[in-house]
Amino acid sequence: MYIRTLVACIFAIVSIAARADMARACADYSSKIPNVSPGMCEAAALHDMQVRSVQGRTLWGRDIQPADANFRVLVVGGIHGDEMASSSLVFHWIGLAQTPPSDMALSVHWRFIPALNPDGLFARPSRRTNANGVDLNRNFPTPNWARDAREYWETRTKRDPRRWPGNKPLSEPESRFLLEQMDSFKPNLIVSVHAPYGVLDFDGPSVPPSKLGRLYLDQVGIFPGSLGNYGGIHKRVPVVTIELPSASRMPQEAETRQMWMDLLRWTTDRLGPAHVAVTQ
Repeated sequence: MYIRTLVACIFAIVSIAARADMARACADYSSKIPNVSPGMCEAAALHDMQVRSVQGRTLWGRDIQPADANFRVLVVGGIHGDEMASSSLVFHWIGLAQTPPSDMALSVHWRFIPALNPDGLFARPSRRTNANGVDLNRNFPTPNWARDAREYWETRTKRDPRRWPGNKPLSEPESRFLLEQMDSFKPNLIVSVHAPYGVLDFDGPSVPPSKLGRLYLDQVGIFPGSLGNYGGIHKRVPVVTIELPSASRMPQEAETRQMWMDLLRWTTDRLGPAHVAVTQ
């Protein structure tokens, strides 16, 4: 009896501490991310992904997993800390994912990571790179990274510090975490949310979506060390890259929902049950 009571007390203390940590994180997020209130953040019921940023900040995530899930989608926002609207879209989509359309053929296990780069988000001002000054979207281990990444940075970006790929691939805890998620979660689709170019990009197998809401397909090319290059081209996992029109302003609610519905429709049509049966 004593042991059970002690375990129950410890569990209660841990649960209270976790809720307090989440409440503090939500207060911080709502102060930086447009159209995300503390209440919306807390309703997202994020959990600690058990990994820390360079500066020791928690990376938070949310799984929404129906019992009959037969498809896995990884949605990532805030790879660049100064693209705050990307994190906002992920929070809004967490709410939509909790009430899927009744006529959807796929049953999706969603994994949402709203802010991969919290150190960049909470810098003053927010910045693209992480605390080590590395562009996380150039730090993935694409083929010939050692040859191509630095050359691209020097010649194509003119040594732009906002696009520094790091000294080696996966040098950063945040990019290592995302690769580990890809290896363990094994998504059938990755959605990477960015801003502010107002287009839709795609890498990998399958016919790409022609549009999501008002964003139309405009494949901008392949970059050494990018998530699209690594996931879509090298690992052969479709990567949809959303570039919202503004880094600091969310689309209207109707547009946010339309993008979501267009994504679900395309996923069902192009990556649906027949595709799952072949790849699993």
